[in-house]
Amino acid sequence: MKNIASPPTDLLSIGELSRRTGVPTATLRSWEARHGFPEPIRFDGGHRRYDEQHVGLVTEVARLRDTGVTVAAAIRQATEATVRPANSFFAALRSADQRLRSHVLNKRALGAVTAAIEDECLAQARRPVLMGAFQHSRFYRQSASRWHELNRTAARTVVFADFGHSQDHEEHPSEVALPADSPVLREWVLVCDAPGFSACVAGWELPSPSGTADRDRRFETVWTLDPGSVRAATTVGLALLHESDPEQADGLAASLSRVTGAPSPELQRATALFARIVEYTQDAVTREDLAS
Repeated sequence: MKNIASPPTDLLSIGELSRRTGVPTATLRSWEARHGFPEPIRFDGGHRRYDEQHVGLVTEVARLRDTGVTVAAAIRQATEATVRPANSFFAALRSADQRLRSHVLNKRALGAVTAAIEDECLAQARRPVLMGAFQHSRFYRQSASRWHELNRTAARTVVFADFGHSQDHEEHPSEVALPADSPVLREWVLVCDAPGFSACVAGWELPSPSGTADRDRRFETVWTLDPGSVRAATTVGLALLHESDPEQADGLAASLSRVTGAPSPELQRATALFARIVEYTQDAVTREDLAS
């Protein structure tokens, strides 16, 4: 790749790329030496930097490696079919609003953020469309009673996981089985799309060392209260639903309220404050764990 004079400040060092993806720097250097991947953006003076596309590609290679695929095959598959906004809630949010700041949260913290949004949705939203991605069906079963309650006042509730098959329920959330190669199998998602209140949180699971406790699994997480960005995430869910039940997906799409206008300054400030509260809370919990 051609050298460029000076690196923009929004690019990542190899250490930052390692932190974002969970892949050790030594492994990244080994992949580059042996396979030419990831190919950095080079600058005069020997500086090497990486962008958001590198983050997505490296994370996907790590995911494929976890399934037993060789490094060479994982790199080939990832570069031939990168994670696109059309099939990933997380990617859709990042694509809809590139200003969103991501936070690496453990499962406990992410669960707290999700529960807060669920409670606010129950209190504020009028007949919302709710979507949740749980990775594995056993995780959904642990929360099924809560989601049945959420479904009681929702216009429609749809959940995604590695279910054995899809099921359309009238009085309970509809279950959509994800294919084995779906990026959403690495995601933890809540979408609340309703007139007057929209919210979405999406976490992309980072690789964890063997033996990591379930509660300590880490997710790169983004969230938003912007109706336009939330609708982008809803569209991903509709596309996944369409594969198993086109009629239900088309009917749900037709029932969605119209999204208009850009997010207000007040909404942007509220989102920023929420992010700061979550960050401080996670830091406090981490310090408490280390002290115990």
